[in-house]
Amino acid sequence: MIGLLSGLLVAAISYLSQVTHALLFDIPLDAHLSATGVISWQRTLLIPTIGGAVLAGIALFFATRVKGQQLADAIEANALYGGRLSFRGSLLISLQTLLSNGFGGSVGLEAGYTQICSMFGSHIGQRLAARRNDMRLLVACGAAGAISAAFSAPLAGAFYAFEVVLGAYTSAGLVPVIASAVTAWLVARHLTHQSFLMVPGFPSPVSVEMIGQTVAIGVLCAFASIAMMLAVAFSERCFQRISVFRGALRPILGGALLGGLALFTPTVLGAGHGAMQILLLSNPTWLLLTTTILFKMAASAVSLGSGFRGGLFFASLLLGALVGQLYSVVMTGPLAGIALQPGTAAIAALAAFGTGVLAAPFSMVCLALEITGDFSVTVGAVVASSVCALIVRELFGYSFATWRFHLRGEVIRGPQDVGWVRQLSATSLMRTEFESALSTMSVVEAQRTFSPAQVRQVVLRDPTGLYAGIVTSADLHSVAAKDDMTLETLARQTDEFLLPHASIRDIMKKFKSSEADALAVVDRGDHRAAIGVVSESHVLRTYGEELERRNEELFFR
Repeated sequence: MIGLLSGLLVAAISYLSQVTHALLFDIPLDAHLSATGVISWQRTLLIPTIGGAVLAGIALFFATRVKGQQLADAIEANALYGGRLSFRGSLLISLQTLLSNGFGGSVGLEAGYTQICSMFGSHIGQRLAARRNDMRLLVACGAAGAISAAFSAPLAGAFYAFEVVLGAYTSAGLVPVIASAVTAWLVARHLTHQSFLMVPGFPSPVSVEMIGQTVAIGVLCAFASIAMMLAVAFSERCFQRISVFRGALRPILGGALLGGLALFTPTVLGAGHGAMQILLLSNPTWLLLTTTILFKMAASAVSLGSGFRGGLFFASLLLGALVGQLYSVVMTGPLAGIALQPGTAAIAALAAFGTGVLAAPFSMVCLALEITGDFSVTVGAVVASSVCALIVRELFGYSFATWRFHLRGEVIRGPQDVGWVRQLSATSLMRTEFESALSTMSVVEAQRTFSPAQVRQVVLRDPTGLYAGIVTSADLHSVAAKDDMTLETLARQTDEFLLPHASIRDIMKKFKSSEADALAVVDRGDHRAAIGVVSESHVLRTYGEELERRNEELFFR
């Protein structure tokens, strides 16, 4: 069912995007925006600017209406929220992505495809009251169907779900993910015009020289993909400084800048499907390739940084293909006999650049195979993708999605499920029934009141009822008490406590720094009334049990 919905949704959104391009830019319905050189300069400049104004108006209108809803994408939802996606929030994101692409934004529709298809997977799971692990799997099925239908690549869609959305491959998850990907592909194949990417020339034969050059392409794409992600982050920081009209001016200015870039080359408009095929077959010069790469990177950074919705999925494929072609053109002079053919270099770089941005090497290799239909040209893609993945992981450590989460302050490093850790807070781990006493109570009285066989620690309260520290049973019964000696003199952790929302990771760090066996939980940092006690042994035991449970769900379904 999710695969069927995904195929229908991808076909519908793709058609709406083509209709929008045809109406706004006055081009034929079957033409690609990035490959059309007959658009008037007025439309080229004004349509993206108007699109920015429309997006700004939508953002302001829905700012309060979706307030409080978690506008997460499939990766974030699976990593932090157990696969739960907001229905209305996802529809809004998909609408913004469609409008961003329709008005010429240099963004791909893949983010919108994945968002709405994953949302329906999540919604079905919530209706069925599915378990957390099943919810995450249904979201992955939606993402697999979206990518499969978008590129007519069921293998790439399935591996995308495993690598980017689920973060793990299991035999139990293989059947539903593959079923969704194949179903979406079958549906989209009958509703949209899909064809293989035409690769120029003949494939370079596999040899030591060929492998060495694909390694070099992998290195180039690794640094280029890191530069692309940093450029988007820099663009966001620059546009964030514009606070006029509550930031509504940002997408308008971004649209104007995008229109200005499009006056130089229309390849910066839209995702770039048409531009990729034309540039692959037209034998462009090194100067044209270089300027196109720079303009496309700038356009994507400006679009995403200013507030246009979308992703870098297809932009990374286009940029990779151009980088590969540029390598082939430049190296043909000094290495005329052994230089890679443009087609082989382009496909290798396409897979490598996509791997650097998406952190999905298997997906990119499968995509290179499925969009070309030629196994021989994908040998270089395997090598280049592997090299690029290694370099980006070691030097940068993030994919584009997790990098943006990092900039927002999240600690996500991948799609693995870490949300359950957040659910284990001090509130859920504390014991609300605990022994307490006034800090002014005498030690002699406390020794008579609290038996060492029954009480491990006593939480102290000052005369106003606020937290004043902890006295352990060992300390209490190991001193020779005097009549005027109070519990206050034995108090520990007087300034060390936990707040109710503290996560289990924060709690474990607190135990390590304080070297305490138990810590008190207070209601507020400024009030400090003790409401519970958390012991280190209970925290470690609970964490171990939960970790074992998650592993069993993952590997022993």
